[in-house]
Amino acid sequence: MSLKAIPESEIVATVIFSCVSFLLMGIVLVLFFYFSRKKIIQKELEKKDLEIHLQKEQLHAIIITQEEERKRIAQDLHDDISSKLNIVSLNTHLLSAPNLTESETREITENIINLTAKALENSRKIAHNLLPPVFEKFGLNAGIEELCEEFETSKAVKVHYTNKIDFDDNEMDRQLHVFRILQELMNNSLRHGKASEIWISFKKNNGISTCDYEDNGVGFDSKNAENQKGLGMKNIDSRISFLNGTIKISSELNKGFTVTFTF
Repeated sequence: MSLKAIPESEIVATVIFSCVSFLLMGIVLVLFFYFSRKKIIQKELEKKDLEIHLQKEQLHAIIITQEEERKRIAQDLHDDISSKLNIVSLNTHLLSAPNLTESETREITENIINLTAKALENSRKIAHNLLPPVFEKFGLNAGIEELCEEFETSKAVKVHYTNKIDFDDNEMDRQLHVFRILQELMNNSLRHGKASEIWISFKKNNGISTCDYEDNGVGFDSKNAENQKGLGMKNIDSRISFLNGTIKISSELNKGFTVTFTF
């Protein structure tokens, strides 16, 4: 059939139909890309909001932990150091009292010396808890070894520690987070887990620094999220976040507690 045989009205209608079809297809594509892009942006915003929320939670946990630590230090200073120094001050004034016998003077002097020695020892312990001198001087490995020895002095727990990582002395700030994580885990094992043995192992897995931690304590149901919301665990999560690491916790009632974290 030749074009001349086709009525002009049909040609116009076909052209209009084609144009409308292309226009509708264009509108559909534009709307599709618009809503797809909107959905992607919305998901990105939700992800950002979640990250900000997690960061706020981590910051909140750190602030609470710091405040608790400050309260503990203030309490130690008030109850122990301050009280002993007050008694030293009183004994010092007694030395200026008239008519003191030689034995009384000797007794007061001995009290002053003993109380001062105890105050010094306790102040060293407080300073040690803030930043262990061995860690500061010799690094993370030595700090952990001393930490294990300190826990073993309680005679309540045996600690097995192995390390196959050469820690970089230029990353002491990051390593302090690792030390504090272990300190928190060991305190939990002893205080809450009633563990009699702890195993700590550092090694490289595919170039990633990894710590495997395990105890033989009473354990808990790790599938219950409420069991992992304590202040100590929030503090650990915050430190793991700072280290750009990951953490995996596994535990069952009466089957101990295992943790693997990277840093």
